[in-house]
Amino acid sequence: MGGGRPVIHVAAGCLVNRSGEVLICQRPPGKIAAGKWEFPGGKIESGETVEQALHRELREELGISVRALRPLIRVRHAYRDRTVVLNAWRIDAFDGVPVAHEGQALAWVAPGELGGWDLLAADVPIVRALNLPVHYVFTPPDIPEAVLREGLSKLPSGALLRLRLPGLSLADYARLALDLLPICKERALQLILDRDPEMVLQIGAAGWHASSAVLARLRDRPVPAQVWMGGSCHTHAEFKCSRELGCDFAVLGPVCATDSHPDQAPLGWEGFSGLVLEQNLPVYAIGGLGPDGLGEAWIRGAQGVAGIAAYWS
Repeated sequence: MGGGRPVIHVAAGCLVNRSGEVLICQRPPGKIAAGKWEFPGGKIESGETVEQALHRELREELGISVRALRPLIRVRHAYRDRTVVLNAWRIDAFDGVPVAHEGQALAWVAPGELGGWDLLAADVPIVRALNLPVHYVFTPPDIPEAVLREGLSKLPSGALLRLRLPGLSLADYARLALDLLPICKERALQLILDRDPEMVLQIGAAGWHASSAVLARLRDRPVPAQVWMGGSCHTHAEFKCSRELGCDFAVLGPVCATDSHPDQAPLGWEGFSGLVLEQNLPVYAIGGLGPDGLGEAWIRGAQGVAGIAAYWS
């Protein structure tokens, strides 16, 4: 896996303050990649868990005590002389004010502005994970329009919302998407389309979702970087395709048995975690899941959960 290079396991803490900003640190002179920005943390010592390493590193590096944290994403990145396995955890509660104990510069940055900073290459997937919500809602494929509109008010704020209505004609789909867009924006929902990718920009939607079959036919990313692109994956090969196309996230499942795919054997959480490990992509778990499954999903390496029935019942 490391290609002959030493493999270094690192714990990174994504500290989020009450304003939703994330703390980044600049590597001081004398260190490898001096001047680059990164998330605070450090090497996981022998016998330590990621959580123990974060408590220790952030106490030594910033003088804070962590109170609430959870897994965010695991990234494997090959540098010229080493491979780094980066275990990034999100920290939403801590005691104390971060102070640079190692001479590094500190900055609180809104997640949406992190792309403008000179971050280490390994941190790019972490930025995606920080900017993506934990809920990805699919519309039931045959939901009546009136029920859909009424249900929008009950969806989690900030969620991605995939307009998955295969029975509609292209014209009716575009009309409905255009009608729903201002309602989604009012409710802080991010509308994701799954038809012609050009429609995303024409309508002003937040992103585009491709099935695994559609991903296999693509040669280049069909939507620009300023909108989300996600895809459905089921194998390592499909994840590789998603990464090469520049997908921002993926969906994997079914994790549990589900009425929508009765003939498809569920992966189970073990199968899910085995496939998403170090894919360097935020991955939503789908299949018999809903908001109640978030805790288990995070432990298993997921960005969050995607679902249908659990969000519309």
